[in-house]
Amino acid sequence: MTGIPHSYLFTWAALVVLLAATLGLAYVPMPGPLNVAVALGISVAKALLVLALFMKLFRAPALTRAAAAAGLFWLAVLFALSATDYLTRKVDPVGDLSAPTGREHRQGDR
Repeated sequence: MTGIPHSYLFTWAALVVLLAATLGLAYVPMPGPLNVAVALGISVAKALLVLALFMKLFRAPALTRAAAAAGLFWLAVLFALSATDYLTRKVDPVGDLSAPTGREHRQGDR
């Protein structure tokens, strides 16, 4: 070989397989939110592979692990705030509006 460690090759191969699984999942209809749950599981597996083997985060100094944990915590806070905004919105229909057709504005109206 050319000096590339075997763990990098196996990690790359696993990432390619998980990428193919993500692509295949896009064409498989599943009931309810199962499609999203499986896709999130695949993405978590890919992220853990990158964190563990490419970034060597589990063998990193404590300060590096703390910074990564703080970043993940902040990402979780942002997702939670976005979810609360999305889940608490109430959409009320307004009158008898039809879908726009693009013909609402004529050339001479400007």
